[in-house]
Amino acid sequence: MMARISGERTRHLEGARICVLLATASAAALLFALPVHAQQAGLRGAVAETDASTSVLKRRGQAAAQPAEAAARDQSTYEPASPGAVPAQDAATADLFSEPPNADDAFGDAAPMRATAPTTARQRAEERRKAQARPRASATAIRPGAETPADDMTTGTVRQGTVDSATLPENGPDAARQRAIEGRQPLPEENPFAPTGIRFGTFTLKPTLEQGVEATSNADSSSDGKSAVLSETSLRLNAASDWESHSATIDAYGNFRKSVSGQDIQDVTGGIDGRLELDLAESLRAIARLGYNVRPESASSPVVITGTAERPTLQTVEGELGLEKDVGKFRFGVVGEAVRESYGDADLSDGGTLSQKDRNSTLYTGRFRAGYEVSPALTPFGEVEFGRRIYELRLDTAGFERSSNRVGARAGVEIDMGEKFGGELSAGWISEKFDDDRLAPVSAATIAADLKWSPMRGTIIGLTGETYVEGSTTPGDSGSVLYTGRLSVERQLRANLTGFVAAGAGWRDYASSSDHELRLSAEAGLTWWLNRYAGLTGRLRHETFDSTLPDRDSKTNSVFLGLKVQR
Repeated sequence: MMARISGERTRHLEGARICVLLATASAAALLFALPVHAQQAGLRGAVAETDASTSVLKRRGQAAAQPAEAAARDQSTYEPASPGAVPAQDAATADLFSEPPNADDAFGDAAPMRATAPTTARQRAEERRKAQARPRASATAIRPGAETPADDMTTGTVRQGTVDSATLPENGPDAARQRAIEGRQPLPEENPFAPTGIRFGTFTLKPTLEQGVEATSNADSSSDGKSAVLSETSLRLNAASDWESHSATIDAYGNFRKSVSGQDIQDVTGGIDGRLELDLAESLRAIARLGYNVRPESASSPVVITGTAERPTLQTVEGELGLEKDVGKFRFGVVGEAVRESYGDADLSDGGTLSQKDRNSTLYTGRFRAGYEVSPALTPFGEVEFGRRIYELRLDTAGFERSSNRVGARAGVEIDMGEKFGGELSAGWISEKFDDDRLAPVSAATIAADLKWSPMRGTIIGLTGETYVEGSTTPGDSGSVLYTGRLSVERQLRANLTGFVAAGAGWRDYASSSDHELRLSAEAGLTWWLNRYAGLTGRLRHETFDSTLPDRDSKTNSVFLGLKVQR
């Protein structure tokens, strides 16, 4: 019984040993195949010689059962993508990954396949020297499209031209202007003969020069004036800023008249006016204005100077500073203004002079305005005014104190309909009371207007009106009130032809008497533009002055023809 059990246990042990040996052989075969499979997958690294020999023998055994194409694919060796990546080798210096000479022999010796010792530093230096001495392919020597030799392929890149480099750009001086992609025609200019202006810093200057000859029936517009032919030169300059938040404008003019024949006349008129608007804060604006004007006193002045050979020169300096504030639809404004009038000496017929210092004065006024915006186009307003007129001499030549206090009020409406219609119209009352009780106060109704209306493109109709309180040096005379108005129509008849007509009127009422004066005028003119910078201009003018005072009536007819140049 014991012998039987021992025999069965012995057979069981031998079976177990066989299973263990088989499992060990299978694991060894898998372990030996892993390095070879990793090398075939493209991995690089050191592999034991025994493993390589076993893998080669195993692969040769499998090749006998596979087709010739599969055997050739399995026997392919690793070749670098670019020449020179690994040192060149021959049969004498083959490494682990080269095939042995007797690889086709399935029963060949599995001894190590390295025929020589490992590469020394001297051999590596020799191989490096040979590699540097070998000629290399040049990127510039290869023509585009030519086949590159497989053993001498360049690793550089050849710069190719841009897509549009084959055609020459047509942007020379003779190149024609190309139309827009949309095919639209360029919009014509609204006024092709308007001045282009000159850039000066942040301002655009628009100068205009006019030179011509004037023939008149009354050279100085006086009651005893005579005919004459005069040379007249006028220069005007407009400058406007292009600031982002603020604005500034400057307007200047000068006029020189000199007789060529007839009555001797030589006078100069000129002036400059500057305006500055600042946006201080939200809905708060500051306005500053400064102006200067010089001209000979008009023959229709209310002050009559007898025995004069030439009227005195009047110089006027004006300054204004104001603030405007919008609160919702309410509009508020406060303005302070000063006007200085200074007269030169009058030249007498006998060669002497007569001082006019008793007429020099300065008027200081302050105005407060409040309005309400009924609509974006209409803003009714009310305004009150307080002022003080101070004469340079406390007493005039007749011993009267002519300094006075001014009080006024008016109501009106501001109109803003864009370029179609805009401006201001108002009416009110004004009064000046003198320091001298012997002089009666001057009180009168006032009117003021500054409107522009464009009923159609190229047509502008303008209406202006103003009321002035004038002083006097006549003993016992308080002064006068002058109302002036002008209506003008400007029309662009053609692109290069513009015309205008204007009519004016003036009414003077003397406060201390029933005397009055009426002045009427009419004017028409044409300008034919030869090009954008030069044009021919002509004017016709008629003026009539009627007065209840003796030796004051006059009539004047004149015609002007000249050349206007602008930029």
